Amino acid sequence: MSRRKGIMSDQLKEELAQELGFYDVVQKDGWGGITSRDAGNMVKLAVERAGRQLASRDGR
Repeated sequence: MSRRKGIMSDQLKEELAQELGFYDVVQKDGWGGITSRDAGNMVKLAVERAGRQLASRDGR
């Protein structure tokens, strides 16, 4: 079975991990080393950023 290509770029994931404070774990153990809570928080932050970008682009 082939792996799906991720929606978030590696650069974005690294930025989010740095902002959330667990990038050191990613550097040490890779993405498999983060907790499910950290992964969820990363997705939540990405969705919030995307929402703000859309709102600012729409002039809201």
